[in-house]
Amino acid sequence: MYCPHCKSPMIILELSNVETDFCPECEGIWLDAGELELLLEDSSAKDELLNSFKINKQIKEKPVRCPICNTKMEKVYVGKEQKIIIDECKHGHGLWFDKGEILEVIKLGSVNKENEIVKLLTEMYTHKIESNNKEE
Repeated sequence: MYCPHCKSPMIILELSNVETDFCPECEGIWLDAGELELLLEDSSAKDELLNSFKINKQIKEKPVRCPICNTKMEKVYVGKEQKIIIDECKHGHGLWFDKGEILEVIKLGSVNKENEIVKLLTEMYTHKIESNNKEE
């Protein structure tokens, strides 16, 4: 699969027994339909988060295309404060998270802020940032 953002080949990254597609170039993550629900803890916070998704056609951010059906995805606000914007396939194929967005979304939908997935994503993004700084 190719990255919907930068068109680079993506790799499969397993998070808590869920296969996700990760772009090593732009560090975005594609989740197929239903995978976000599997990554979140079963709790009222999960339900509240999933119910908070709101499509916003006014966002000026450049649209990306679904890597499955190639249609332009919709911009969706996530969370009560609507500070996080992700991309959702209109046909229900999945969700695209730009760099770090998945970590923020999972934190919102988690009661336990120290869960395994949060730790893994935090380490992954921190390690990548440190590696990039050493190269400069």
